[in-house]
Amino acid sequence: MRKPRLLPPVYFLGAIVLMALLHWLVPLVRWDFTAVRVLGGALMIAGLGLTLVSARLFARRETAIKPFERSRVLVAEGPYRFTRNPMYTGLIGMLAGLALMLQSLTPFAVPPLFAWLIATRFVRNEERMLDERFGDAYAQYRQRVRRWL
Repeated sequence: MRKPRLLPPVYFLGAIVLMALLHWLVPLVRWDFTAVRVLGGALMIAGLGLTLVSARLFARRETAIKPFERSRVLVAEGPYRFTRNPMYTGLIGMLAGLALMLQSLTPFAVPPLFAWLIATRFVRNEERMLDERFGDAYAQYRQRVRRWL
């Protein structure tokens, strides 16, 4: 398995830039509702919180946070009880919140594209590595906990 040269934070920043460009260059439909902007901000904060709490849990358990590095332990507590990928889920939540805050239709194309890209370039390979490393324990975890939400 070949490691991607670009890590998820780079794709995340690229997604933000793409959303902004789509909003300003090809907005299609625009609206202006304060409640939607507030909801978007709340979703961004929740996504950031989920990502940071999940990353901190990896740090506390002293296991690799960078994709394709060997994990020391299988983390299955905290947000990992509800999703196998809370850091990525948090990033997707932040992008969805940004789309709401921008208040035009075209930025909404980016979060699903980002999720697909992360799933194909990272999640599948990471899951393979976890399966090889933790065997039955990971298989049982995978049966209990969904990949996303």
